[in-house]
Amino acid sequence: MADTQETISGESPDDLVDHNQRRSSHRFPVVSKDDFTTISHYYRGEMARMMSWRDRLDRTTNWAIGAVAAMLSITLSTASAHHVVLIFSMILVFLLLQIESRRYRFFHLFRTRVRLLERNYYSHFFDPEPAPETVEWSAELAETLRNPCFTIGRRQAMARRLARNYCWIFLILLGAWLLKVTTAVLQPRTGEAEFIHSFDEFLHNAAIGYIPGEVVLASVLIFYGWLFYVMLRHRTNQGELTFGEAHV
Repeated sequence: MADTQETISGESPDDLVDHNQRRSSHRFPVVSKDDFTTISHYYRGEMARMMSWRDRLDRTTNWAIGAVAAMLSITLSTASAHHVVLIFSMILVFLLLQIESRRYRFFHLFRTRVRLLERNYYSHFFDPEPAPETVEWSAELAETLRNPCFTIGRRQAMARRLARNYCWIFLILLGAWLLKVTTAVLQPRTGEAEFIHSFDEFLHNAAIGYIPGEVVLASVLIFYGWLFYVMLRHRTNQGELTFGEAHV
């Protein structure tokens, strides 16, 4: 079949490579069929590594959702369960967020390599017309292979995962905690009223052992305020986010 196509087109594979080199404006060392094979296998390898780290991101998120579901079922199902379980859930989800932020940095490195190839090289096979390219994209790709380093900071990675998934998890935990400490029937000393009557009663319910409610409330507010600041402060549209709308 290959010989028949060569006879019909009147071009050998080497002539096809030369033809593609003349029509494309991108700079890449393609001089033979072996180079095409090398590029194809390299792209598949980078895609496999990217999808491997993408799967790890999903696993961490699933752990966080599963942990939150278990904690909510424990603390809201009975009045004897203390609201400190929800505080512990916030800490646990934050630790999972840190783990996922680290994994996201690896994922972003391999995705950057894949997108450099897709946007600046493979797109020319489908549309050979000149298109805007990243300046020295092949040199940038080569540098990431010679000296691998993260292409995104820890805070920026955390901000992206917060905006995508974890902000909703933290909001659910905050709403459950407020419901727990403001609803009288969810407290160990069950009363007739559905909700508390005063702010002092709220602080009394928010206390954890010898830690007064004022300290617990201030700690929760500072923690959520810091998360909100990180999410807004480090939310950028740089790198691959400047191309298209489908991103992780």
